[in-house]
Amino acid sequence: MKLISSNQVETNRYELVIEVDGETFMKTVNAIYKKEVKNINIPGFRKGKAPRSVIEKMYGQGVFYEDAIKELYPSAVEFAVAETGLEIVKDTPDIEIEKADSEALVIKTKLTTEPEVTIENYKGIAVKPMSTEVTDEDIDAEIKKVRQRNSRLIDITDRPAQNEDTVVIDFKGIKDGEAFEGGTAQNYNLTLGSGAFIPGFEDAVVGHSVGEEFTIDVTFPENYQVEELKGQPVQFEIKLHKIQARELPEFNEDFVKDVSEFDTIDAYKADVKEKLAETKKKDAESDKERQIADKLAELLQAEVPEVMYENQIDNLVDEFAMNLRMQGIDLKTYMEYTGLTDEVLHQTYYDRAVSQVKVRLALKKIAKLENIEVTDEDVENKYKELADSYKADINAVKGAFSAKDIKSDLEVAKALELVENAAVYSEE
Repeated sequence: MKLISSNQVETNRYELVIEVDGETFMKTVNAIYKKEVKNINIPGFRKGKAPRSVIEKMYGQGVFYEDAIKELYPSAVEFAVAETGLEIVKDTPDIEIEKADSEALVIKTKLTTEPEVTIENYKGIAVKPMSTEVTDEDIDAEIKKVRQRNSRLIDITDRPAQNEDTVVIDFKGIKDGEAFEGGTAQNYNLTLGSGAFIPGFEDAVVGHSVGEEFTIDVTFPENYQVEELKGQPVQFEIKLHKIQARELPEFNEDFVKDVSEFDTIDAYKADVKEKLAETKKKDAESDKERQIADKLAELLQAEVPEVMYENQIDNLVDEFAMNLRMQGIDLKTYMEYTGLTDEVLHQTYYDRAVSQVKVRLALKKIAKLENIEVTDEDVENKYKELADSYKADINAVKGAFSAKDIKSDLEVAKALELVENAAVYSEE
């Protein structure tokens, strides 16, 4: 293979002209013929036995060329990219075949590249510290959560419903005098104040008693997933069957023994404090990383191709779908059940994708500016770490993750560590 030319034709767009030698091209064409001939019927020949020359005479000299070009294109581009050192972005390429015969295959292709990046002042980023102090209020709040997890629901008959109660209701949504799809349910369990329903619904149930039938007026949010209900005023006819409240167990030494390995309240509280301190420390570290990431995205100067954001959105959606599958539901079913559309899902992840792409571009540039190096040993250790994490054979992991991608990830990680170590705390 040979790279004939490489020219930038517009921002983040390069045109490459690549030549594949005629011998390689013809070998690939012949391999395609051998693969496809078994499916071809030619009069006078048994199925799958027609000579290539006969098939080409009947269907044209280039009958197998298109599949051969598809076979050779990825390796040709990989070769050309290695020659140029360009950072290619996954995108739909423009392809033009300038020549295809026994002498040579010449491919002209236009590819999207990562942008030129400029970044300054990435050392000494000011970070506002998050408090890691554990107060008595924090401890009491955590203990209350544990008591709530160990609580029981008791029926309430001597007072109206109030926030934090769980009510059992029938409801029917009415719009313009008719029930609308998805707005009806019987014996539905709803915790008041949870925010599970649209704004105003739960507040309107508060104050009503068991056995009451009543109608409430609410308005759907402007950003509601179902188009015909966005911003629309509706009514809900409601029947309240049951009110239940959580009865929390008394906090004493018997409770402590039931929920922990400790025998005394003081020992239990000390353990709660220690765990809260560790959580707050991790939260503070995450907040520091978030502040630094926001600043790096702000400092980045680059014309980022929109397709990079779209690719990252696809990655985030795939990650979301995988998490759903782990819970036993596929993305399509989830979207149908919740009324979520592709457009809304796309918009949900857009800002996060933009931030992640910008931060990675910034860190890649910092890694170059700081001459950060990743050794073969670093890469091998990362493969071992991934193999342990996935409980998989290391060779299988190497087949799934390219050494180039692993190296890039490690460079980015080292660049982030450098920026974090250079950050300064400020109360402003």
